Amino acid sequence: MLFNHFVYIVTNIYRTTLYIGVTNNIQRRISQYYFDSQNGGKSFAEKYNCYYLVYYEGFESSRDAIAREKELKKWRREKKNKLIKGFNPKWESLNNQVI
Repeated sequence: MLFNHFVYIVTNIYRTTLYIGVTNNIQRRISQYYFDSQNGGKSFAEKYNCYYLVYYEGFESSRDAIAREKELKKWRREKKNKLIKGFNPKWESLNNQVI
């Protein structure tokens, strides 16, 4: 199955702030966060240096990805932490592991 859209969660180095988003290219999006944060970016993820990918899901349609993003954004932090831990137990940066 080929996934064209992704929901992802990025965090900062201390794992204290989470940002949830949707993209069709995770690598490009993570790179944008990193470079923009180094240059005083103004978005939430850039402001809080959230460019460590810790979770992602693939979807065939943008509609499904956006629906999942909205669902995850409504969750409490503890539920998000559990989701991440089930996918990535050590909260390791997955930036170099996604294609």
